[in-house]
Amino acid sequence: MNIDSIFQDKTILITGGSGSWGNELTSQLLDFLPRKIIIFSRGEIAQVAMQRKFNYSSWHFNHPKLDFVIGDIRDAQAVDQVCGRGVDYVFHLAALKHVPICENQPAEAYKTNVTGVENLINSAIKYQIKKVLYVSTDKAVDPINAYGMTKGIGERLILQANIRTKTTEFLCIRAGNVLGTNGSLVPHIINQIKTKNEVSLTDEGMTRFFLTLKTAIGLLFFAMEEGLGGEIYIMNMPSFYIKDLVEILVEWYGNKFTKINLVGKREGEKLHEVLISPYEVPRTNHINDNYYVIYPSIFVNRTNFHMWDHLDFASGVSLKSSFTSKDNLKSKEELMKLLKEGGFLQCEK
Repeated sequence: MNIDSIFQDKTILITGGSGSWGNELTSQLLDFLPRKIIIFSRGEIAQVAMQRKFNYSSWHFNHPKLDFVIGDIRDAQAVDQVCGRGVDYVFHLAALKHVPICENQPAEAYKTNVTGVENLINSAIKYQIKKVLYVSTDKAVDPINAYGMTKGIGERLILQANIRTKTTEFLCIRAGNVLGTNGSLVPHIINQIKTKNEVSLTDEGMTRFFLTLKTAIGLLFFAMEEGLGGEIYIMNMPSFYIKDLVEILVEWYGNKFTKINLVGKREGEKLHEVLISPYEVPRTNHINDNYYVIYPSIFVNRTNFHMWDHLDFASGVSLKSSFTSKDNLKSKEELMKLLKEGGFLQCEK
């Protein structure tokens, strides 16, 4: 099925939909002529800002295809009510995702990132929603912090949910750092330069995966189009030294007096992130140059779902080793190109 026709005249629920991902996803989904897009989040101010952004006339506050619902993914009743509104597809974006906050308040991270997933799974099965896509993170792989651990549990809950139903398909994507999202690294560095004329650098050897928001949404659509339930889809993301990122932004926004302060890793941080662990390598296949798929380690009780080698979109080429941010390092010039693509280097130096 073509992505253009999947969402046409369908009702789509986006949890955590008033954030950066949700705004971009909504903008692109509207091109597919859905019946309705439901934006479910607990951020009143963010929802108001989004309503104004998508306001289609000066006299009508709401876009005719958008419904804004205040609610918390932790609240089972609220989740059940919103899933019961004829939803066909779900993009699950809601999460607590700031590493230090999750480290300091792991119980809160658990409520959103684990209990929230359980609530969504139960309601999706109850209302026979067609497909649920869970947005995960590289930090869920070999996790060392509360954020990664809770997202890793969320992945396993989503994949295991396929055993409980034959009507709803549950699948995951994993992403690295998306440039420019709320609270993300690039705006934080730019703000440090502009307000303090100095930048904190954790470790000169630290590497991270980076992609633009538009590219990240492309991964969501690819997974929705190809997914059968039980898989994890991953993009062949480029990675860069954080040091290169800092130096580019200092060169662009700073001056000869801008200081770079080496502060060391924060609690819960890795030197390098992992997208595919050694344990997952035997179950990972190249789809094409851009995407990988990790097949489920569990039998999901559907016709031919254990016959992954026969999937039409599989290349038949297996991954040979784990995929970490130190394995696919790109140059400083390529990082600058990505930052320009993301709209962060538009001003004159």
